[in-house]
Amino acid sequence: MRYVRYLCIAIFSVALVSVALANRAIVSLQVLPTELSGMFAVNPSVNLPLFIVILGSILAGLLVGFIWEWIREFGDRAEAAKQAREMRRLQREIDRLKEEKHAGKDEVLALLDKAG
Repeated sequence: MRYVRYLCIAIFSVALVSVALANRAIVSLQVLPTELSGMFAVNPSVNLPLFIVILGSILAGLLVGFIWEWIREFGDRAEAAKQAREMRRLQREIDRLKEEKHAGKDEVLALLDKAG
């Protein structure tokens, strides 16, 4: 299974390198529309190789997706934590009730009753 993972990583790496080599041309990336750039007094364009724009866009999309999914699952994680706390509380209560039930009994019989 480890070799399959390494093979997939190698194929993905070759694909990324081939995309980078095929798209080395310099492109002008507009950061802001020209109308807004006058208000903020900044240069609205950046010259970058096209592969950096492509790979950066993929990376930004992955990052936004991971953050979106983490926020979406917040309710599920909170509910799981609440259920875990409740389970620990109930387990402590069961242990306390068993101790009260076996108070004053023979230790061997209490141990056998706890096990069964």
